Amino acid sequence: MFRIARASLRTLARPALAPAARIAQPALLANAARPQTAALRATPSLYTLGARLQSTVAAEAEAEPVESAEQEEQESKAPVPKTYASIQGSFHAPVFRAITQKPFQYATMTDVQAEVMARLPRLAANPSVESDVPDEVRHAQDLLVRAKTGTGKTLAFLVPALEGRLKQLEDFVEQYKKDNEGASPQEVRRALAGFAGSTVGALIISPTRELATQIANEAIALTTHLPQFGVRLLVGGASKGQQIRDWRRAPSNDIVVATPGRCVDLLQSESSIGRPVSTARLLILDEADTLLDMGFADDINTISKMLPPVEQRQTFLFSATVSSNIRQIARKSLKRDHEYIDTVPADEVDTHLHIPQFYTTLPTAEHQLEHVFRLLAHDQLLHARTAAENGGTGGGKAVVFLPTTRMTQLFAQLLVAMKPHLPWGRDTNIVEIHSKKDQNQRTRASDQFRSAKTGYSILVTSDVSARGVDYPNVTRVIQVGVPGTRDLYIHRVGRTGRAGKQGRGDLVLLPWEAGFLSWQLKDIPLKENTVGQLKRELEQLAADWDANPAEFAAPPAAAAPQRRSVGRYGSRDQSYGRVPTIPAQLSPRLNSLSESLKTNVLPTLDSYDIREVFATLCGYYINKAHELRCTKEVVLQGLKNWAVEALGAEEEPHVSSAFLQKVGMSSGKTKNRSRRALDFGYRGTSDRDRGEGSFGGGFSSGGYGGGGYGGGGYNPNDRYGGGPSFDRAPRRSSRSEGGAYWEGRGKVNKPSRSRY
Repeated sequence: MFRIARASLRTLARPALAPAARIAQPALLANAARPQTAALRATPSLYTLGARLQSTVAAEAEAEPVESAEQEEQESKAPVPKTYASIQGSFHAPVFRAITQKPFQYATMTDVQAEVMARLPRLAANPSVESDVPDEVRHAQDLLVRAKTGTGKTLAFLVPALEGRLKQLEDFVEQYKKDNEGASPQEVRRALAGFAGSTVGALIISPTRELATQIANEAIALTTHLPQFGVRLLVGGASKGQQIRDWRRAPSNDIVVATPGRCVDLLQSESSIGRPVSTARLLILDEADTLLDMGFADDINTISKMLPPVEQRQTFLFSATVSSNIRQIARKSLKRDHEYIDTVPADEVDTHLHIPQFYTTLPTAEHQLEHVFRLLAHDQLLHARTAAENGGTGGGKAVVFLPTTRMTQLFAQLLVAMKPHLPWGRDTNIVEIHSKKDQNQRTRASDQFRSAKTGYSILVTSDVSARGVDYPNVTRVIQVGVPGTRDLYIHRVGRTGRAGKQGRGDLVLLPWEAGFLSWQLKDIPLKENTVGQLKRELEQLAADWDANPAEFAAPPAAAAPQRRSVGRYGSRDQSYGRVPTIPAQLSPRLNSLSESLKTNVLPTLDSYDIREVFATLCGYYINKAHELRCTKEVVLQGLKNWAVEALGAEEEPHVSSAFLQKVGMSSGKTKNRSRRALDFGYRGTSDRDRGEGSFGGGFSSGGYGGGGYGGGGYNPNDRYGGGPSFDRAPRRSSRSEGGAYWEGRGKVNKPSRSRY
């Protein structure tokens, strides 16, 4: 092991800086190595110590002292450098080479990168507060950074994290040589290996597995020329035992990226992980506003208490918004002299306002599925001619957001069945991501959607893909049903129109969901797009195509057919040796969409599946009645109508009083209401005015974007937040195969296999 380490040290210690970078547009890394594998990259001997120490001393010798306060003020007003070459001296050579050459090939910095990296090398200094050094270099700065998603902020905090770790290891070597004069190079390397293996450089907390994986991928890419550097990913959904084994086998774990829940679990249960992490010099909270929105405040406090005190560590908070809650966290987590960086100009219009956005209030639930399928066909045709010119590439991508995990699963199933009626037909690649898939499945699906180039790709997902995750070239975002919050609507729309490219957002609402527009989205420029209007536009696009179909060119060499990927429903991303095409006559295909859905697809749905989806939607929607500006009774009746009209159920699902209590309808008086109170759009008296209990039940989730919604608190054994009783017999609770509690006649109700 140490022979390999010595060879690596000699290789890395060559004092040569990277040549000037080629001019390249900044772009996020698309296909980095997957970080869930064992021991991503780590060896005991670590870094370019001699070269960096010499370059640092030389840089300090050449630096001119500050002559006066006036000169300092003039320098502070100087523009922040925008090119990496202008601040080349602030980076270690391997880091600069990774940024400007392989793999990133960046020449210019985004605004947030320029603001943060201009503060190097202080950001890489010792984070402990010391009184015997000048104020300007006393300790590493803490930062509170406001930056929008898609602005390159991941690299903005990874580079200081990497530079700080390298500086920490250099300081250790320097101090060790002072304390052990005459120590041999072998002894120094052994001491360095021991220190690196027993400490952590940076702990990065991310709200979702997908975003954490993306950050870890970018960290791996940034350390391309530091092969000894260790990057570790700790997220739920992956094997905890494997993560522990990987940690123990790795000689060093320099950058650790984690989700809050798994991080707390491992810190509390595994001393082999807890001890090194407790020495972390830097804590980074990415998407801090989302962390708080998802209820991770307690986990953040727990993690912070297990790290060095605020005065002895460095902390970065990155957030798209700076609310009072964020400022409260900042007061607890940051040093008093922390710096606030705002890269969102006060007069700048929010990114989502640049994206054309439309809403549709459906006349009845019967139109919901057809309308969503037509939206997808509409987007496919808008980009079909561009794809034809490029040999089947650049045909667009869509992300479809659904309210619950169970609804996501069902819609993906229906979409696969209806794929032959879309313009791209078999070349429509369908990817499914939600909380019921394990981390490996979600990672593979995410990589598949991100790398897809030919045909047309659709990601069907719950809210696990709403924030932070970057998918290039998304041309359409469709939200089916109301999002959890206004901010979530904005974050979802932000998946399209990124990096100055075109995009569009569509919101599809049932009649009783229309109140969400005036209550939560009144300041967003949404345009109405009726069912009839979309149908006419689609018919016109199809007629134009039929009259003048495009000829597909040969695909470019870079887009040669890739390995076929078979998903849950047998969909494939590409076909061997065949150029993806669209038929010359599209109108017959699109005209048969509605009839095929009603006669060939919906009748195959299992009644048990319909009931499960209905149960999850009840848990999600009933306690959002106040946001929809209607009563809970209206919501419940609307969902019953949806089960019949949209999914083809033979009769309305029956719900028991116990289930109604669990989702916040404690009185169970729905059946005694007058018909007027159940009409959509009714704005009568409130529940309290009618003598019922106050709005209650709350909203609890069994995983962000998952299907564990319920008003009576979260039950880890109850996947769907409680199941309704579909039997009218006296209650006797049992547990079904799916994990939900059903009420039956003394035995578990097995899933019905009868089909409509």
